[in-house]
Amino acid sequence: MKNIVETGIEMGQFNTLVAAVKAAGLVETLSSEGPFTVFAPNDDAFAKLPEGTVEGLLKDKEKLTEVLTYHVIPGRYPASDVIKMKSAKTLQGREVRIHTAKGFMVGRANIIQPDIMCTNGVCHMIDAVLLPE
Repeated sequence: MKNIVETGIEMGQFNTLVAAVKAAGLVETLSSEGPFTVFAPNDDAFAKLPEGTVEGLLKDKEKLTEVLTYHVIPGRYPASDVIKMKSAKTLQGREVRIHTAKGFMVGRANIIQPDIMCTNGVCHMIDAVLLPE
């Protein structure tokens, strides 16, 4: 089993997320002991953003860090625990909503592959990028 960053690289569906984590300087944090639960947008999720959004974020480290840490909650929460939550406080500081109104969702994103286990936490693949409001 690998840590969150190594798992993201190995899976091959998180190239944009891994590049963003590197650009924000969060590799060390997300490779640390944690544990963390990451709502991880896949490459298709980043591709859905308006043109220029990813490029703009990669040039603004502060904003990029804010967006990425909004996808992370402290602690190891498999789907069986997440589904019981109404919201969770993110590393960014704001609450993210969790609901099952139209499937298993966090914010406006569907959790499309839950429970990707890592040595320092768990990732849940999502189909949209969460933007702090």
